[in-house]
Amino acid sequence: MTRDSFDAIVLGVGGMGSAAVSHLAARGVDVLGLERYDIPHGRGSSHGETRIFRLTQPEHPEYVPLARRARELWRELEAETGVDLLTETGSIHAGPADGETVADALESCRAHDLPHELLTESELAERFPAFDLPAGHRAVYQPDGGYLDCERAVTTHVNRAHDHGAVVRARERVRGWEPRESGVRVRTDRDVYEAEHLVVTAGAWAAGQLEVLSDALTPKRRVMIWLRPETPERFAPETFPVFRADVPDGSFYGFPVHERPGFKFGRTPRYAETVDPDDWRDEPTPEDETLLRRLPENHLRGGAGPTMAMETCLVTESTDGHFYLDTHPDYPHVSIAAGFTGHGFKFCSVVGETLADFVTEGDTDNPIGVHRLAGRT
Repeated sequence: MTRDSFDAIVLGVGGMGSAAVSHLAARGVDVLGLERYDIPHGRGSSHGETRIFRLTQPEHPEYVPLARRARELWRELEAETGVDLLTETGSIHAGPADGETVADALESCRAHDLPHELLTESELAERFPAFDLPAGHRAVYQPDGGYLDCERAVTTHVNRAHDHGAVVRARERVRGWEPRESGVRVRTDRDVYEAEHLVVTAGAWAAGQLEVLSDALTPKRRVMIWLRPETPERFAPETFPVFRADVPDGSFYGFPVHERPGFKFGRTPRYAETVDPDDWRDEPTPEDETLLRRLPENHLRGGAGPTMAMETCLVTESTDGHFYLDTHPDYPHVSIAAGFTGHGFKFCSVVGETLADFVTEGDTDNPIGVHRLAGRT
């Protein structure tokens, strides 16, 4: 017979949920993780081989202390498990000299005394020969950036949770939950469970589980591509940092070659396609490929080789671009992490710690002021 009572239940075991289950189990919490797909899976935003890690946070300077804590926790997880997760390559934020991307990156670095360099487009090309940015562009280089192996990170967190006694069940869809006199009751397509605490880390499906965020989350479709470079030596981790670049063809981000036979990059469209997470066009199209290839064709020397792979992912945007990380305004025993707007995976480790703080301590000392729900929903 299956157990039906736990101290805490985590809804969604992707990047954030796997970290939450891991941290809760390590603290001795009897925890159940429920995932509707596989662990890991490719239906959300915790797949695609790599995700950027950076201390430079142009989204908001307050993100920097959270990123620093995330980095500490990733390194602690590596040391404990013996699994390599974070590869440091340095990070680039590039764009027009008078543009917001460069100005905000500089503000982030200066406000938190991060080591950095401001490079002209010529200096960037001399340092990292693959880049060929337009005249008048600038790049903020920060040496501590890099990339996380995202599927390996999910798996490592779940394995660690299992080692500490957690129960994790995949291919089990949550139909709904309700508060009880004490705790919550969760109904799935297989069973009914009860717990003292609930943690919602359901990604694009969080709005369906949280009425408080029903109008505050927007799932959108994004496409990633891997190209085999014509000059592979320019796209190795030692010579090609992770980057965000605003160029005339759009706003792009990318990575060096990792394990697949190609380097990966994507495009952040100004007006992305809003989708239903249960019914969306998950197969990349030739039009997607054409838009993406504009970057290497125009701004990456030796990068416009043959396509090796393409994948789609779901990015769930919040109303103001800052993710939600807090306890429920009406049910303090319900914790929420949602709306990561395409730049959340780097924070998985510290989000998991924060959610464990909510369950075991009632609050957290981590710097999450901009992510609280009050006044935003």
